[in-house]
Amino acid sequence: MAKLKHFGILKIKHFVIFLTLLNLASCKYSPEQLKELTGKQIPIDTSFTSIDSIQKFIQPYHDRVESILDSTLAYAPFVITKNDGKFNTTAGNLMADIVLSETNPIFKKRTGQTIDLVLLNHGGIRSIISKGNVTSRTAYEVMPFENSVVVVELKGEALLKMVDYLIQSKRAHPVAGIQLILNKDNTVNTFTINGKPVDKNKSYYVATSDYLVTGGDNMTFFKEALSKTETDYKIRNAMIDFFSKVDTLEPKVDLRYYQLQ
Repeated sequence: MAKLKHFGILKIKHFVIFLTLLNLASCKYSPEQLKELTGKQIPIDTSFTSIDSIQKFIQPYHDRVESILDSTLAYAPFVITKNDGKFNTTAGNLMADIVLSETNPIFKKRTGQTIDLVLLNHGGIRSIISKGNVTSRTAYEVMPFENSVVVVELKGEALLKMVDYLIQSKRAHPVAGIQLILNKDNTVNTFTINGKPVDKNKSYYVATSDYLVTGGDNMTFFKEALSKTETDYKIRNAMIDFFSKVDTLEPKVDLRYYQLQ
């Protein structure tokens, strides 16, 4: 009896499998095919009202997120912006310095190497940091994108192309770890990394964003990368970590990149 029962189960299983295969086959060769896909825009305005039961359910989560975002981490004694300098700015210097200081320990632990310099993009800074309390929300306003830090290994020769890019772009792209001094005619007077002249044949480790490393903002010199290390560390999170460690933000327009007069 047990054998017959077992046999019956096998037959049922086989029958189900057969029907499934038959259905798949019929779907595959069905003459009916999707010919058109339409949609419409539904505006969200005052005609939509919240549902009390849903609002009551999400309110505790909403309040918790808001309290975290608005908790004071640091203080800015003045407005920090990307528009207060021609070649480097307070916001750009702050961003580049943060990426260097916060990412370097991660990179060193994983590879045994240290980051030599940082290059970000001027357009990636999306907001000022207002005078007053600095919070996690501030980091989301300045860096609303999900960009993470990537460390790229480049030869010194590729970095000379980076310098050409910086000169031609005429924008204060955030940098750290370098000093670039231009003559009055926009030729290079000095280009050093960590205080030393650049060696064309030496490899350097450049921290940047995953957007730029793929050629974003026409930074094509990153295509010459000898290696890439994904840190899985969002630039925004690096900012929040830095804000949590300091009391006051006081970045300055300095001499890391300027032109002789």
